[in-house]
Amino acid sequence: MAAGLALALAAAAPADAQTFAALPSVASVAQPTGAAKPIAAWVTFCQGYAAECAVDRAEPARISLTPALWSTIVAVNKRVNKSVQAMTDQDHLGTPDRWDLAEDGIGDCEDFQLLKRHLLAAAGLPKRAMRMTVVIDEKGEGHAVLTLITDRGDLVLDNKTSQILPWHRTGYVFVKRESQEATAWVSLGGVSSPVTTANR
Repeated sequence: MAAGLALALAAAAPADAQTFAALPSVASVAQPTGAAKPIAAWVTFCQGYAAECAVDRAEPARISLTPALWSTIVAVNKRVNKSVQAMTDQDHLGTPDRWDLAEDGIGDCEDFQLLKRHLLAAAGLPKRAMRMTVVIDEKGEGHAVLTLITDRGDLVLDNKTSQILPWHRTGYVFVKRESQEATAWVSLGGVSSPVTTANR
């Protein structure tokens, strides 16, 4: 059902969608520099949603983008950004940071990205190439985005914008992301690691 939803979203993509032809031709990738400590709320999330955190090393480590896949990615990104109501976990649930799939239609940054990954994986994209990523945003706060590791470079899905940008054009400081090799995290060289990703 989720696969059908994602494909239907792609078919309904608006005419102003980002075009496949506009993607960078030179791939820019964020290089992991070693192991990193995971966000505590991610650890709790993985206890309840083990399949969402599992790494299948038989899956491709990169997404080979095609115009059809790109349309699906753009459509899912926009639809989730429009359909989920942004609210901090503190305001919504009375807790500083909790990761989930925005089952009640409300969530903060990581919930948007987890739902996007869930829908994109259901549409056939390799989860191993879609990594939850912690950054420091323009306000100096912890923020979560979804990095798609592709043959056109590392591309970022964000709930603050529906524009899908190469990682180095977001303006964020990249701190760490989920490993592609194990249920763990790797450093991306950012000097300060937030304790939570609690902003909207």
